[in-house]
Amino acid sequence: MTDSKNPIDQALDVFVYAPLGFLFSARETIPQLAEKGRQYVAAARVMGEFAFGQGKEQAERAVRQAGDQAGQTLSIVGGLTGKRPPSSRPTPAPERSATPPPPPPAPEGAAARAEASADTGGNGRVPGPRVESLAIPGYDTLSASQVVQRLNGLSAEELEAVRAYEESGRKRKTILARVQQLQSGS
Repeated sequence: MTDSKNPIDQALDVFVYAPLGFLFSARETIPQLAEKGRQYVAAARVMGEFAFGQGKEQAERAVRQAGDQAGQTLSIVGGLTGKRPPSSRPTPAPERSATPPPPPPAPEGAAARAEASADTGGNGRVPGPRVESLAIPGYDTLSASQVVQRLNGLSAEELEAVRAYEESGRKRKTILARVQQLQSGS
């Protein structure tokens, strides 16, 4: 049997014999082709659902990261407005006088309780409030961006306690700037 056929035989194969062969074997071939098509569609659907799920997870992750970065950027930009937190303003050197000035009034609320319970440690300075007194659970384990996200719902006393704690410890500018913004009402 030779593979090379003349053009007339090739045309007869394509236009006459193949369609006749398909017509007579259609009862057997069509269900097989339909089943094969169903399998391809099912596989394509599974792959599409998987790809959609992966894309959705990546999109959610990207949105969360963008939100975190935006919050950090806004906090930093807010801190660059030229406003300083109240406790970081330079105070003029006191003038020497015969009588010492009266002590400042005692703070109130959560900050007062935290400062009252704090130990001076013998150095004359009163450290900030204890981490347990802060309204944000697990404060020391959180990053600055995570703390900034939790500041919006705090009362004025709770914000002051966070500011005092941060000033006495890590002094993270992002947190201090956001506390200052919230305390000033902007």
